[in-house]
Amino acid sequence: MEYKVICTLMITLMLGLSVLSQEASETCIVDPKQRRNCGWSGITQQQCQQNKCCFDNKISGTPWCFYPEPIEDDCNF
Repeated sequence: MEYKVICTLMITLMLGLSVLSQEASETCIVDPKQRRNCGWSGITQQQCQQNKCCFDNKISGTPWCFYPEPIEDDCNF
């Protein structure tokens, strides 16, 4: 019976991790020179994030609201 419990826990853990990895398939760590504008002049952080975009107003001369970059998956299964 312990074997079945361990297998069930492992399968549940693997399914949970796969869901988390799908949600984390994009990142807001984007080189400022590579940012693609996702908003308009004067957009607020809340408006930007409602559009599922990234917001960073620390660097002038670059888009503050920009599209996230996909995370490259180097794992081969």
